[in-house]
Amino acid sequence: MFRITWLSSKGTIPFLLLVLMPMICLAQTAKSGASQTVQADPPFSGTIFIDPDIITSSDSTTFQSVSYSGQGSRTMYDRRVNNWITVNAYLFDASFDDGLTAEIQVNPEFDSTSAALAEAQKYGWVIGQLPTALRADVQTVWIHKGIQPFGGGNNNLLIHIGQADLYAADGILEETFVHEASHTSLDAAHASAPGWLAAQAADGNFISTYARDFPNREDIAESFLLYLAVRYRSDRISQSLAETILQTMPNRISYFDNQSFDMYPISTPTTSVDEPFTPDFPKTFVLFQNYPNPFNPSTTIQFDLPRRSEVRLSIYNINGQLVRTLIDRKFDAGSYSVLWDGRDERGRQATSGLFVTRMKAGEFVQHSKMLLIK
Repeated sequence: MFRITWLSSKGTIPFLLLVLMPMICLAQTAKSGASQTVQADPPFSGTIFIDPDIITSSDSTTFQSVSYSGQGSRTMYDRRVNNWITVNAYLFDASFDDGLTAEIQVNPEFDSTSAALAEAQKYGWVIGQLPTALRADVQTVWIHKGIQPFGGGNNNLLIHIGQADLYAADGILEETFVHEASHTSLDAAHASAPGWLAAQAADGNFISTYARDFPNREDIAESFLLYLAVRYRSDRISQSLAETILQTMPNRISYFDNQSFDMYPISTPTTSVDEPFTPDFPKTFVLFQNYPNPFNPSTTIQFDLPRRSEVRLSIYNINGQLVRTLIDRKFDAGSYSVLWDGRDERGRQATSGLFVTRMKAGEFVQHSKMLLIK
C-alpha cells in the first residue's frame, strides 16, 4: 500500500521498481499464455424457462384497447413455411397508456373478424405488460396459428398461438415476450455497443448456453430477462437464483443499470445499484484487485461496504495525476462493481501503463495497482 502524495523525484526510481516488477512479470505471464482463465459452463441452457413468476397474468398492463381498421394486404413471416407470405390480414390498431401504439395483423385463417379480434385483445394485453423500453420499437404484431417458435426483430413480434398455449401452460408466456421484445427494441442499439461488449468480456461468462453459442444474436435477450428478475422481481425469485445471476453477469447488470430504461408498468425496483440483493452485508470495507489485470480495453473494479458510506473511487496515473473519478456518491451497505473502459474525464483513451485505483469511504482509504496494455 502507498499514498500517491509520497511520489517525488527522489523516491520515483525505487517506487517504480517496487511496483512495476511484479506487474511486468504478470504481464509477461499473461502474454506467454502460461496462465489462462478457464470459463465455467453457463448456469442455464436458456433463460425463459427459469422462473414463471417474473411477470404473471395478474400483473399490470399498459394495454388500453384495439380498434378494427378492416382487412388489408400485409406481408408477414410464417414459421410454418419458413418464409414470407402476403395475405389479406385482419388489422387492429392497439393503443397503450404510455402513448405507444402498434398494428396487430392477424392471419385471415382465423376466418372472422370476431375471432381475430379475440386474438388481438388477448395478446395486446400481454404485450402491454412489457416495459415501455421493450415496446418502444414494436410497430407490428403478426399472429398465426401453429406450434412454431415466437420471433422478435424487424420492429415486430411474431406469434404462433399453438406455441403460445404451450408457453402459457408452463407459465412462461410473459417471459417469452420479454425475450422476443428485447430483440425488437434493444438489439440494434446495444448488442454491438462498446460498453456491452466490454461488459461481456469483463463478466467472462454467459448466463446461458444459448447466449454463449449465439453471443451477438442472443446475449442481450437472454440477459435482459434475468436483469428484470433480479432488479425488479427479486421478491419473486429464490435467493440462490438471484445470487447466480449477480455472480454470473455483474457487469451486464451494471450496463443495463446505466441505460436508464423506462420500465413502466414495472416501475418500482426491488433492488438497485444502491440496494443490492443480499441479506448478508460485508463485514469490512474492501477494495478488491481489478480483473482482468493486466487489461485491454476495460477492467472491472469491485468493492465491499459494511455500512452506508460516501464513496469516492478514482483512477490515478503513475505520476499521481488524477485520470478519472468513477464514483463520487453515497452507497448503501453491499457489494458493488464498476467498469473502467480506460478513458479519462474527457473521454480520451489512456495510453499503456500503470494506474492506481484509490477508494475512499469515510475514514477508509485503500489503493490498488493495475496495468493497461495495448
